[in-house]
Amino acid sequence: MLNIALPKGRLGNKVYKLFDKIGYFCPEMAEDNRKLIFENPKLQIRFFLVKPSDVAIYVEHGVADVGVVGKDILMETEPRIYELLDLKVGKCFMAVITPQDYFEDPDKTLRVATKFVHVAKKYYASLNREIEVIKLNGSIELAPILGLSDVIVDIVETGTTARENNLKIYRKIADISARFIANPSSFKFKNGKIKDILDRLEEVTQ
Repeated sequence: MLNIALPKGRLGNKVYKLFDKIGYFCPEMAEDNRKLIFENPKLQIRFFLVKPSDVAIYVEHGVADVGVVGKDILMETEPRIYELLDLKVGKCFMAVITPQDYFEDPDKTLRVATKFVHVAKKYYASLNREIEVIKLNGSIELAPILGLSDVIVDIVETGTTARENNLKIYRKIADISARFIANPSSFKFKNGKIKDILDRLEEVTQ
């Protein structure tokens, strides 16, 4: 049985359609239910739905052989997994976002609000910029508006939220999309099946 971890929600629905398209499916997943685990004994696969930020944890620990996770989570947590393929869905980007009238003072420690603490530290370290990181879990856009931070590092999809709150995209850090990942041990011992899925996914995502 090959265990496949998918993120719950909108991204998971998009990704499952890709698996369905390549012939890896569970009929029950099309039904209206609240189940989290779905099996197809004939295909010897088991899908389970988890919180998007937890997919890589399940794969890293070998509970899932493969999974689909956003590049932002891989950048933030740097799990010990193999990143096999960019599925080209769930596209957005990571960026530094600032107030419209923002002016950078290089002599001042920059206050950065974000939930991507590791990404922010790594990015600004590459610029040799001294920062103070303020970890927030939601409504990050409020931080510079209310004076909690100078800038924020966050995911941008359309930019609408930033514009409506009088903020601007200051610098793009990285492109983000869903990635197909594998547990290193599973990739070695279940290589045939994983490679088959990988080859089929490559065909439908070109």
